[in-house]
Amino acid sequence: MTGVPGAPASPLKPAIAAQVETDRVRLLEVSHTLAAHPEVAWQEHASVALLTTELGAAGFDVTVGVAGLDTAFVATAGSGTRRVAILAEYDALPGLGHACGHNVVAAAALGAARALVAHVDALDLTLQVIGSPAEEGGGGKILMLEAGVFDGLHAAMMIHPGPANALLARPYAVAHWRVAYEGFGAHAAAYPELGVNAADALTIAQVAIGLLRQQLPATTRVHGIVTEAGTAANAIPAHAEGHWYVRAPDLEQLDALCDRVRACFEAGALATGCTLTIDETSPRYADFRNDEALAALFDANATARGLDMGGDGGMNTASTDMGNVSQVVRAIHPYLGIDSLPAVNHQAAFATAAVAPPADAVVLEAAILLAWTVADFAQTGSRSGARR
Repeated sequence: MTGVPGAPASPLKPAIAAQVETDRVRLLEVSHTLAAHPEVAWQEHASVALLTTELGAAGFDVTVGVAGLDTAFVATAGSGTRRVAILAEYDALPGLGHACGHNVVAAAALGAARALVAHVDALDLTLQVIGSPAEEGGGGKILMLEAGVFDGLHAAMMIHPGPANALLARPYAVAHWRVAYEGFGAHAAAYPELGVNAADALTIAQVAIGLLRQQLPATTRVHGIVTEAGTAANAIPAHAEGHWYVRAPDLEQLDALCDRVRACFEAGALATGCTLTIDETSPRYADFRNDEALAALFDANATARGLDMGGDGGMNTASTDMGNVSQVVRAIHPYLGIDSLPAVNHQAAFATAAVAPPADAVVLEAAILLAWTVADFAQTGSRSGARR
């Protein structure tokens, strides 16, 4: 799809690009401020305050707390017949800050919105910036989708930073699990026969998952961390728990894989006599349905700006709750490289790269490309946007 010729010519495009350049200093300040004060899922209060203040000052009507979520917002400008949303993410990773670059995502969305707001009437556009919390495992967009926040949209789009450009998102569907075993504590030397070892149950499960991986398709992923497995070496752990992700190409395959992985955790309980609890800590993320027409518009604009979107950036296979949005609304989720290699997303070094000069350049470039693509869609796109 890359290299699609003929990005629609528009007299608005130079003005849009000029506005992003005018806003350069402020947009980069926003990106760097978000990065310097990272907030994890559901706690993004200062991030939301910063973004909504900027959007309000630009002329958007802002509502915070949509869908009953304290750190979700919708900012709206215009009342046209074409309804398009640009998505902003701003949650950070526990212990890693903005190692996924959501500061870039949010600043680019702000830049695109500010560049478009003066043109919404000319484009017959209702433009929304939808601020979605808890992408890193909380599924904020899914809860907002279920609450009707995305109803009536004709298109939704966002960008995401990565180590390289990639036009099409191809993420895994994913389930997020909290796994806990309850056993019975005892003195490990004096009364070992009285203990039921919860840490052993978790070890057995991990071994079983490791062996299961030999028979799993290469298109699946199972990974997790142990967050608790005892507090003293001479005390048999009565409690152990961890968090696991189970990923597959789509929701149907995810269901089948979850059954197999669950059996591994059940094996740990059976072998040790522990009680097992598995809680899904988020709605399941769906695979992504790229809208070809929207992607072609973005690609043509990128080509016009001298960007090659033909790569598979690697990060485009990461799971996102934007996948669920794409199942019901025409959507795209391109990735733009911030020259971070050897650092990649979810490494501490990527958080540093997300405020380096190449990332700053991507904030501005992404703002232009998103705004141009919205303008093109408003002038040429179908009003039929829902996939329901």
